[in-house]
Amino acid sequence: MIKHERVNALAIATVVSLALFFGASAAVAGSVPQAKCGPADHTESGLQGQTTPLERSSGDSERGYNCNLELVSQFQGEGAVSQNGPTYFNQCAYFATNNNPLQQHPGVVVVDVSDPENPQASTYLDDTPAMANPHETLRAHVGRGLLAAGENNGPNFAVYDLSTDCLHPSLMASITLPGSQAHMGNFAPDGLTYYVGQNNRGIGGFLYVVDLDDPLNPKELPPWQFLGDGRPHGVWLNAAGTRLYAGQPGLFGNTGSSIGPDGLVIDDVSDYQFRLPNPQIRIVSKLFWQDQGQAEDMYPIRVHGRNYIVSTDESGGAGGLGGLPAACMRGASPFGYPNIIDITHEKNPTIVAKLMLEVSDPANCLRLVNDPPDVGAGTPAYNVERCFANRANNPTMLACGFQNAGLRVFDIRDLFHPKEIAYYKPPAPRTAFLPGSGSWAQGVDLTVDRIAGYAHFQKVTPSKRKGNGTELEIWTVSDGNGFQVLRFTDNFKALHKHLFEDSGE
Repeated sequence: MIKHERVNALAIATVVSLALFFGASAAVAGSVPQAKCGPADHTESGLQGQTTPLERSSGDSERGYNCNLELVSQFQGEGAVSQNGPTYFNQCAYFATNNNPLQQHPGVVVVDVSDPENPQASTYLDDTPAMANPHETLRAHVGRGLLAAGENNGPNFAVYDLSTDCLHPSLMASITLPGSQAHMGNFAPDGLTYYVGQNNRGIGGFLYVVDLDDPLNPKELPPWQFLGDGRPHGVWLNAAGTRLYAGQPGLFGNTGSSIGPDGLVIDDVSDYQFRLPNPQIRIVSKLFWQDQGQAEDMYPIRVHGRNYIVSTDESGGAGGLGGLPAACMRGASPFGYPNIIDITHEKNPTIVAKLMLEVSDPANCLRLVNDPPDVGAGTPAYNVERCFANRANNPTMLACGFQNAGLRVFDIRDLFHPKEIAYYKPPAPRTAFLPGSGSWAQGVDLTVDRIAGYAHFQKVTPSKRKGNGTELEIWTVSDGNGFQVLRFTDNFKALHKHLFEDSGE
């Protein structure tokens, strides 16, 4: 008996020691706890994130699904390409459309949200190739009052002034970046540099860099060619602008248009930030994983003095050879999900938590393989595409677009044990005529909508609403329902006052 107790004590001590050595490794397995929804919410009935075949075939998904979030208002327009931005500046929102000749209003839609209960389009930007078709390059810089974009698969790069009138951006410059095939991009935090990621994501791809010291006269800096790892899909940088966090898109050994291994590469871009002659990019570190695919964003946050990345993968295991059945056989995640990565020691990045929904958990993979496709389209995809926090320093909430799983909101006050607190899945568009939507096509019957872009936490002072003080809203865009204003339900706020106090509401 004494020997047995000693063995148990040794085993417990070993487990504790390993947990301390590997940080929060015990927190990275399985799906996150589900949100506890309110009595009036219209909730999903299947796996966390799933819209079930019955919900889709019965027409129930036309109502949409909500948990602790409710729709305040929307501007649907002709639909949207939700992954192309959206981006925000003060009371203005900007989202791209599908560049479809059937549209009455092509280009980027500028939405006036000064009255959050009645958002309206103020103008449409299509006077440059970049704004007519920006893909995932559409970005606003709040500090400098700039809106910029690169032309999808083309060389145009355009900059607009928002500081005078964000409802009617004025063109400052439109230049050509010879050879550029813009795909994604972002400003450096100081707004003086714009990095244009490229669509040709194979080995030997380029990164184009634009000097915006004088936005009326942008200048192309020497482009950088990646001959190996380091090429970004999504583009985010540290506060100093010296590190570029590259989501390197890989796909399970079948590289195709991808680079190779899938995951995070930290690039040193100090030479560009400091405008050194003959600038070079150097790799600081790499962290790859094999259960997902097509890494996209590497979004930086800072929590209690430590630096973290929230990664996103837009493919998941179902994106590899053989699709979802092969992913199940491999034990891979069916759909992409966010990792939380500690990069405080930047040469040794470490995953400390995984924000898996139940639809992302390999244990549930076989429960999804028989979900039927939509008429004229594919089966629902529940991959995460973008995440955004309520603030960059010590955030308490993280909102992520999980494609057909909608907008999911997580409590990240305990970063090592995140939990879901709310979600919103917009109503199914079905056969509505929406030529500006990235999901619409003639003859398609869509039983789910798609959210793939950035959400935005916005504090507003109600003008037509009961009560005083500020209200915390979430602005988002989906393909079929366009721009939408969401608000946490009164029931949820009453039960979670500390969460809103912590978030600064």
